[in-house]
Amino acid sequence: MTNKVQNNAATQLAHLGEELNVPFLKLLGVRCLSAEMGKGEILLALKPEHTNTWDVAHGGVLLTLMDVAMAVAARSADPGDRSVVTIEMKNNFMQAATGILRVRADTVRTTATMAFCEAKLYNDQGEICCMSTGTFKFLKRLASKNADGERVINDDLRQQ
Repeated sequence: MTNKVQNNAATQLAHLGEELNVPFLKLLGVRCLSAEMGKGEILLALKPEHTNTWDVAHGGVLLTLMDVAMAVAARSADPGDRSVVTIEMKNNFMQAATGILRVRADTVRTTATMAFCEAKLYNDQGEICCMSTGTFKFLKRLASKNADGERVINDDLRQQ
């Protein structure tokens, strides 16, 4: 296999897992394979628009994948099914990432308000390309304002 981005990989993954209902993640093409018991696993088939000038995954794409996988793991660890926001994240880039990327994340510990997670990102050769740790805060859905300026409580769109 070459280091070139596989244009048909996204098509091959289109029926794996499920799409997360987050506009940015839909744009990227992120697929969620699992979210249960404090663990999360996601996939992304790299496209040319995900790469940098060296034709490998852009660091921002990798950070996004690590953040999302850990957030999925954290949410799956919470019996209250609350949302999470990232409080802190540390990442180590170990080698360039190409092809179909898989991230596996685990919740290491939870408290009443926080989740502490770790993740590893693998290329399609099974090599670890980066590792990350993160701290996430559990939150209930809060009221926001709609286009008319009215206060509303947004539904959690994860299941749609």
